[in-house]
Amino acid sequence: MRRFNTLSALSIFQGCIGCDARGKRFELSDMTSKGVLAAQARAAILVALVLCACGGGTPPPGPGTSVGSPPDLRGTRVLVSPTQQVLGVSGDPDAELAFGLLDRTRALTWVLAYELDEVVARSPGISASPRGLPVRQFLQAEVCRSGDPLYGELRRMAALVDADAVLSPVQAALSSNVDEDPRVNWSVALIEVSTGRVHWFGIVEGGAFPAGDPRALASSVDGLARTLL
Repeated sequence: MRRFNTLSALSIFQGCIGCDARGKRFELSDMTSKGVLAAQARAAILVALVLCACGGGTPPPGPGTSVGSPPDLRGTRVLVSPTQQVLGVSGDPDAELAFGLLDRTRALTWVLAYELDEVVARSPGISASPRGLPVRQFLQAEVCRSGDPLYGELRRMAALVDADAVLSPVQAALSSNVDEDPRVNWSVALIEVSTGRVHWFGIVEGGAFPAGDPRALASSVDGLARTLL
């Protein structure tokens, strides 16, 4: 994988501060200091988003992908956000995930999706949207640190429930190979709230079962829980 040069990227983005939309250069003195800072902030956010997403032709992650390493979560509070996209999977992925995680260990505090929904409903003054999060980049390339708008959403949600980390199920999708029963693949990211660092991202593949068999979803959840814990 071609490595991304952060300094080069910053110089590129900072260079754009001296250009207008038509490419015409202008003096920084024409901008207010507030505008300069805003432009630099946007550049830093974009660098954070693409820092590891620099494959340059690297194929998107597939089943079996595992990037990073889950930290020791014992004694922490982990928010489990709702599954952002469900493709062809029978049953309730969020409910199955909640059951699987609680059954695997109680050495940490899980704040589950339904609990988050309840807290958000009681907090109308807080702009938090647990669903429809911009997480598609995880399915397109390697991401080491989340930036805004995703990071802002995660921080707001985590603050509501005092969570240390967010387990974000990006997608639960049904897939199958020729002459094989379908499997459920979970694409999941574990993100540190304080920094946006992605501790771990993986696509965990469940066992092959006939279409509609609830064991397909259960086996994928079991695999995910074993990977995390």
